[in-house]
Amino acid sequence: MASSSLVRIAVVGDIHDDWDLEEDTKALQFLKVPLSSVSIDPMCAVSIRLWSLPSNLLPAPIGDFDNENDKLVQNVAVLKLPKAVILGNHDSWSTQQFSSNFVLDNLMISNPGHLLMIRKKDRVQLQLECLGQEHVGYKRLDFPLLKLSGVGGRPFSCGGQQLFRKKLLSARYGIQEMDESAKRIYEAALGTPEDHLVILLAHNGPTGLGNELNDICGKDWVFEGGDHGDPDLAQAISLLKQTATFSIPLVVFGHMHRELAHGNGLRKMIVVGTDDIIYLNGAIVPRVRPINETSLQASNSNGTNRAFTLVEISNGQVDKISESWVSVLGNETTLEEEHILFESNRQSSL
Repeated sequence: MASSSLVRIAVVGDIHDDWDLEEDTKALQFLKVPLSSVSIDPMCAVSIRLWSLPSNLLPAPIGDFDNENDKLVQNVAVLKLPKAVILGNHDSWSTQQFSSNFVLDNLMISNPGHLLMIRKKDRVQLQLECLGQEHVGYKRLDFPLLKLSGVGGRPFSCGGQQLFRKKLLSARYGIQEMDESAKRIYEAALGTPEDHLVILLAHNGPTGLGNELNDICGKDWVFEGGDHGDPDLAQAISLLKQTATFSIPLVVFGHMHRELAHGNGLRKMIVVGTDDIIYLNGAIVPRVRPINETSLQASNSNGTNRAFTLVEISNGQVDKISESWVSVLGNETTLEEEHILFESNRQSSL
């Protein structure tokens, strides 16, 4: 990475309807300020925001906005910042097949001898149109000012060994098997500028990161656990490690919520690989909570605390990762809580 400037990534995973354009914009503008300059007592699938201090900000949501809620996705898309987005399984919750740019409905008109073909776009198509080139599923999006490229994994992933929404993937991307998906992810990264870092952005993480129910992609809904990662993403990463000349310091995803099923505690959200790649799960769900009335804030307020997982990268390496809750109360924004998850001088895995 040629530039020595600090790049900060704000991960917001698995929104699940917890997005407010006005309040999240205020929180993101607040987070553009270096945290070291914020004088407060400090105390985490898809969305991500990247920026280079002091003024460049780049959001990149990582899916599961809501169950095919195209209105909410539009609300994210109009955020006046460059961004990289990947849609998740809930963003294709009802649509199971996808025909070109639209689905055709057959409707009979008054003359029974004629058939009128009405072009009706399904909600997956509407979401993709809202996002345009900022949806990085099976694509690469370059950010020259940051010397950084975002490479997207398989969109609409639900985790595990089977392709989710196979008909949709086949119709839109020509993908029918895991090996084809892995190749497409790998090929998306080819051609990355030599002086860029690559951040892999997926809805679900790769296989190979643990089998326990509290592991970063572990099955928490069954007693025996198991690895629920995406095998195609793991295969693509393996191929890139063998052949790529660029650095991949970070793989970011969501889907596997931090709070485990059946009240079994919290999930590990970071894994530092033996190859020094950091795997980060940003699925803090829910990511919005009302301001605690016992806090210093006004007890009759309608303010919220909003979660972001912040990643700071300097000189091509991840320096710090923290779970940060930003309080938004009217026009006042403050850092309510900060939990350090990783620092380069003391590698952590939580």
